[in-house]
Amino acid sequence: MTTMLDKKFSPQKQTAFAARFEAQKIAFGPVVFQCVRYAWQRGMLKKLADGGAAGFSIEDLAATGHWSAYALKLVLETCLSAGVVSLQGGRYVLDKTGYCMLTDPITQVNMNFIADVCYAGLADLDRSLDAEQPLGLAHLGDWPTIYEGLSALPEPAKTSWFEFDHHYSDTSFPDVMPDVFATGPQRVMDIGANTGKFSLATLAYNAEVELHLVDLPQQLLMAEQALQAAGLGARAHLHGVNMLDPACEFPAGMDLIWMSQFLSCFSEPVIASILARVAKSLADKGQVLIMDTFWDRQRYDIAAYCLINTSPYFTAMASGNSKVYQSGDYIRLAEAAGLKLLTARDGIGYCHSLLRFAKA
Repeated sequence: MTTMLDKKFSPQKQTAFAARFEAQKIAFGPVVFQCVRYAWQRGMLKKLADGGAAGFSIEDLAATGHWSAYALKLVLETCLSAGVVSLQGGRYVLDKTGYCMLTDPITQVNMNFIADVCYAGLADLDRSLDAEQPLGLAHLGDWPTIYEGLSALPEPAKTSWFEFDHHYSDTSFPDVMPDVFATGPQRVMDIGANTGKFSLATLAYNAEVELHLVDLPQQLLMAEQALQAAGLGARAHLHGVNMLDPACEFPAGMDLIWMSQFLSCFSEPVIASILARVAKSLADKGQVLIMDTFWDRQRYDIAAYCLINTSPYFTAMASGNSKVYQSGDYIRLAEAAGLKLLTARDGIGYCHSLLRFAKA
């Protein structure tokens, strides 16, 4: 397939004037973000949607008592500059971008994730890049990485983080179950089990499979609660492991090892260490499935744009030295660990690809 590496995000023949306008959009990006989010969260956009093509004047909107005329003028003028609303005969009307804000789940999940999890911490992106440490995480809590603190994140950051993570992954799990069981595995290991979403889907799909969940102990507590609540705990085995410790081995003799949106949490040296341990954990004919959101394998610019711009979250908030990778990075590191790529499947869920490996 044609990848994003073969494309450009901007037109090839952009005028100098147009380029300067785009540069100003970048310069004022944080201002636009906050104003548009205010209009969405405080109900301005919903009110305009209710008004339809007729729209409302500032006086009409102020008369509701929900917003002052000052707040309305300031926020809606920014929304106008961003194409969220239009101004027709002195009356504000919701535009197509505004309807996306009101109705598009991906847009809403992304906005809340950036606002509640990332925004304050991104002010420390420069220091985080220089130190390769998530120095912006201090705005949420005192942990070395965000993964130790996921179960204790303050609200609304906790809700927004899990909604972001699950929105992108949950739609993919039903689609990949035939891939997971294509080789008839009896012992499956889910590395980076998180809250147990994939584990629940796997145990429910196959009544015979034995599942091993590997993650930080505090993460496994949430997964264990979910498994017990679903009555699926009997076939699940939990293994608390610090992925950053190369001496921590994974359980051996696995027919299939699964990793979903997991390796992007780590630097390339740590990924290399994890894949080396994964290779040791495989049974003789075992295989590895890695599902992730590779920006270079996206069909549409919009997906690649979102994924590329998720990487600074990993720097400032999550680990300090990880990112959304290109698929070739994983393949290269897997080959160095003694694994060979068998197949690659794209177009799973919103933006996932599935890489299948076996021992070389």
